[in-house]
Amino acid sequence: MALVIYNTLRQKKEPFEPFVPGIVRMYACGPTVYDRAHIGHARAALTFDVVWRYLEYRGCQVVYVRNYTDVDDKIIQRAAELGQSRESLVEEQIEAYRRDMKALGLRTPTEEPRATYHIREMIDLIRTLMAKGVAYSVDGDVYFEVRRSPDYGKLSHRGLDELQAGARVEVDPRKRDPLDFALWKASRPGEPTWDSPWGPGRPGWHIECSAMSMKYLGESFDIHGGGADLIFPHHENEIAQSECATGRPFARYWIHNGFVNIRAEKMSKSLGNILTVRDILRQISPCALKLFLLGTHYRAPVDFSEDALSSAGAAEDRFRYVLDEVQRIRDARSPSVALSHMDPMPLMNQVREVEKEFTDAMDDDFNTPRALAALFTLTRGMNVVLKDAGRAPGPSLVNALGIAEEALWRLGSVLGGLFEGLREVVDRITITPSADRAIIESADPVIMVSRDDYDKAREVVESAMASGQPLPPEAIRALVVYRAICRDKKDWATADAIRAWLTDLGVVIDDTGDGVRWYVKTTHAKIQRP
Repeated sequence: MALVIYNTLRQKKEPFEPFVPGIVRMYACGPTVYDRAHIGHARAALTFDVVWRYLEYRGCQVVYVRNYTDVDDKIIQRAAELGQSRESLVEEQIEAYRRDMKALGLRTPTEEPRATYHIREMIDLIRTLMAKGVAYSVDGDVYFEVRRSPDYGKLSHRGLDELQAGARVEVDPRKRDPLDFALWKASRPGEPTWDSPWGPGRPGWHIECSAMSMKYLGESFDIHGGGADLIFPHHENEIAQSECATGRPFARYWIHNGFVNIRAEKMSKSLGNILTVRDILRQISPCALKLFLLGTHYRAPVDFSEDALSSAGAAEDRFRYVLDEVQRIRDARSPSVALSHMDPMPLMNQVREVEKEFTDAMDDDFNTPRALAALFTLTRGMNVVLKDAGRAPGPSLVNALGIAEEALWRLGSVLGGLFEGLREVVDRITITPSADRAIIESADPVIMVSRDDYDKAREVVESAMASGQPLPPEAIRALVVYRAICRDKKDWATADAIRAWLTDLGVVIDDTGDGVRWYVKTTHAKIQRP
């Protein structure tokens, strides 16, 4: 089937046809950088990262632009509260946002323009609007005259009278109409200013995205996106000013992601329920967070809850187990004598079926819940094979498992790099003949763990548990290594006691012929709620 996208502009799914076949130009509204990114920002960024990756998966060349709003009332107010300059606050928050998105495993867009770096483009666009008689200046402020835009309201699907009745607009008797919005704001004491034909001031919010998107993508481009809260007035105003300036359609497809609610309430500072990306990633993995967000269709609201996170964590554990089991078989130092002669064709056929179901799901307006269901189907099929023949599969079955594993990684990468980093939490530990040290393949070549080191690590873990913090990986690693050393010395009682204690904490330990493997189950992660 062909890719169809729900277009907010027409309130229906439409076949996706970019202006230039094979080339997609996409713009998404980025953050206003006055505070740390929260889980709502993460959902928006993940949504358009998935759209970007899937379009590439289908063979398109994508130019993806996401902006930073770096001058705004909230930024000015926040900088004043903190006693720092706007510039320093902006630099600090942009760097923090980039770190948070990188920690989540999302890619950096093709372009990341900042509003204040494009003042000239905004002034030129405002000049064009004034020359066409759809904008006017009053005392150094410049306003767009909404009633001169014949299609105003076509994105939010409301008429002017309805919009005026329901809009929360600033009372300003100088406006010709309450719906008219600012393109340029005259300077006020203590605010950043730039020179303009109308006097010193700063741009309005809406004009920046029109100017930046058209600079990098052209007057007409394929996809414009953002959160559902931006449909009106921000995106409505972008369409009006852009199309009045150019006389051409602005964006062909409008994509909007739904809200993230906390315990069925919308996130807001007034309610004190903001959950930042930084805080949540301290306590659960990026994979679990992405599974949680992708488990709901991007257009629907998603509710942050204990049960939903627990389910996402359990799903991550299932994926991690099967991926690592297959990798263990493929990495075996010497092939074992095949004890199973299972036919590999059923698994190979399932890989093809899952790939088709995944593509069909994503072609249906990026239906990630259905796409994830396809991945779970493949995981179950792999587990059946591993359960029956995992200890000694024949070469053809090993090859089939490898193809299935590669399919999981490839399809998972489309979903925001879903499995990136999963293997980083698994160590394979092999005890050397000295019985005093252990080789860890995925960490330092040699790690020394003494009884004193073990006691200190246990204290660290107990302290984390008492304070409700997540389990410290380095301390857990030390405990696992010391247990392996005890086993090598045949101190079975101590080794068993350590294992029992770690199991209660949610640490999975697997003693194999290739060493000891371990990881902390996501379902045991402690989440601090606001």
